[in-house]
Amino acid sequence: MLSRMATRRRAREIVLQLLYEADLNDWRDAAASRRFIRSRLQGRNLLTTFATELLEGTMAHRDEIDQELKRLSTNWALGRMPVTDRNVLRLGAYEILYSKTPGQVAISEALTLARRYGGENSPRFINGVLDRLFKKTASDKNTVASE
Repeated sequence: MLSRMATRRRAREIVLQLLYEADLNDWRDAAASRRFIRSRLQGRNLLTTFATELLEGTMAHRDEIDQELKRLSTNWALGRMPVTDRNVLRLGAYEILYSKTPGQVAISEALTLARRYGGENSPRFINGVLDRLFKKTASDKNTVASE
């Protein structure tokens, strides 16, 4: 299980690189992104698929994710956040809101990325925002289920 986590973590790191790039420049086309992912993951098909789904899903839902992050990141405008933090949040939020990744796993993986690539305060900030998102999402699901 550890090697699966480590390799999925590597896939997330590659996706973070591409999200960072897309935040600062025009997003490279999907085919070029897939080639980059495949080369970085040495052609491992399951991981390439996982990373591609994360990237394309995060980009497809970026506007909705950004709206949610704006609401939850108290006193922080999205544009004022460090680029790395903003994209770790986007990736984590995508996993919580739209993927099959359990919310706690998505938060844990985002914190690992934040510790590795963010600033000193990044993990605490990212944990706070994603934890609020996770709790809000769980609460929304419970409300819908009880209606």
